[in-house]
Amino acid sequence: MLNSLDLPKSPADTRVVVAMSGGVDSSVVAAMLKEEGYDVVGITLQLYDAGEVATRTRSCCAGQDIYDARRVSEAIGIPHYVLDYEDRFREAVIDPFTESYLAGETPVPCVSCNQTVKFRDLLATARDLKADALATGHYIDSRSLGGGRRGLFRPTDLDRDQSYFLYATTQEQIDFLRFPLGRLTKPETRALAARYDLAVADKPDSQDICFVAKGKYSDIIEKLRPGAGEAGDIVHVDGRHLGRHDGILHFTIGQRRGIGVALGEPLYVVAIDAQRREVIVGPREALATRRIRLRSVNWLGEEPVEAAAKAEREIFVKVRSTRPPAPASLTLGNDGQLVVSLLEGEDGVAPGQACVFYDGEGAGSRVLGGGVIAGTEPLLSFAEPAKIAASAR
Repeated sequence: MLNSLDLPKSPADTRVVVAMSGGVDSSVVAAMLKEEGYDVVGITLQLYDAGEVATRTRSCCAGQDIYDARRVSEAIGIPHYVLDYEDRFREAVIDPFTESYLAGETPVPCVSCNQTVKFRDLLATARDLKADALATGHYIDSRSLGGGRRGLFRPTDLDRDQSYFLYATTQEQIDFLRFPLGRLTKPETRALAARYDLAVADKPDSQDICFVAKGKYSDIIEKLRPGAGEAGDIVHVDGRHLGRHDGILHFTIGQRRGIGVALGEPLYVVAIDAQRREVIVGPREALATRRIRLRSVNWLGEEPVEAAAKAEREIFVKVRSTRPPAPASLTLGNDGQLVVSLLEGEDGVAPGQACVFYDGEGAGSRVLGGGVIAGTEPLLSFAEPAKIAASAR
């Protein structure tokens, strides 16, 4: 007989480490498993110096959140530990985020965090504690595929779907992880928090990047890399020189406001050439992308990814966490690099972001992996300077 976590033990004989961020979701997971009789251990990671965000209600993994996780653990009667992962977090997440941004990319640090300090380092700690599983409060479903393997699937509550940030989870990690909220909605989770009388039942959800105090990435980068904001040119896709800027770190693909130049028509950031320190702008239609080149691919399908690409396997992909999956196909470029061909095109696809694969578009669709966007191919052709800038991205 299997228990509710698909493990062949009674709950009392099953040790589960719960990654507790101090928010309502992970707190409910800990309370649920404790109520079911599991041997629950709560662990909270201190990932960065809280500083001015110590008491922010929409952050995580620092300051007030650590205190909240401790309070919940005491209330439900489980041991709780705080692990100082600041150095690991800086090396594995903050530093790569900074370098990627300075290279003109738009990185997704939450993917790196899950891939490294949470699902690599914390998972290793859970194994050291003789745990049978590591549970988190992510909204993603996990099911048995047979043969001891598990798969990841989009959750019941698609408004809370966090599969975009978890595509890089390896098969070994997936087999050890459990996501008890995968088949619950957020209102149901909050109702459980109220029933358990948790102090965090009404706590707002964390938003934006945890280590960015006020949503200004440039402030963090300038603090970590003083003098990184080197001035450069703002160039139109047709080759016209439009003005100067104070550093490419102040721009992202698809940006419209705050560009600093005006032509009497809406302008968008179309590409960023870090080597030339150029910001290339143009009309909205210049943002349309047809093909995406990927690097650092994590494939979770049954057949090898090369076989899937050679067969031009039809899939669905997300190129932003807030967009629904769109139809696409996997192919191989002339250089053997994995390429995603978008059937309908997408606007504002930026290098550094994630492209996540699914076998469908609705709740319950399986996550087939994904990769980091290395470059894009525009739908429309413009002047040669624009092509050079696009290829540089």
